[in-house]
Amino acid sequence: MAFIYVATSKANQEWGADVGLGKNLYKVGVADEPEAALAGFAGQSDWKILKTEETTISEDDSLARLGRKEKPVDPNYYPKLRGAQGLFKVNVANVENSMLVALALEAKEPPKGFKAKPADIAKYLINNALR
Repeated sequence: MAFIYVATSKANQEWGADVGLGKNLYKVGVADEPEAALAGFAGQSDWKILKTEETTISEDDSLARLGRKEKPVDPNYYPKLRGAQGLFKVNVANVENSMLVALALEAKEPPKGFKAKPADIAKYLINNALR
């Protein structure tokens, strides 16, 4: 049974901010055991899985679908990534707009101080990777 997962690494986000990518970097992938797939990914060991969901779609298909909405990080451009696939630079404004539209369709008011949290970003990434 395969799972699609979204993970984040504090060290990887700090590295992204240092090289100009920004701190909103998330790993999306499909694996039978997400924890094992993340071991040492992109030279980091502090990966934390934010959300998983069962899927029948392949990793290549899910990354291609998500690549239409969010910008994938080119692993050939950054030597530290060494060919690592599935790292995405997320535009938080896109996530917040998606959440606002969902609230509007449900005829609900957005809460004061409305802001996307990492769990919301993970849900957004998985939804877009499966569509």
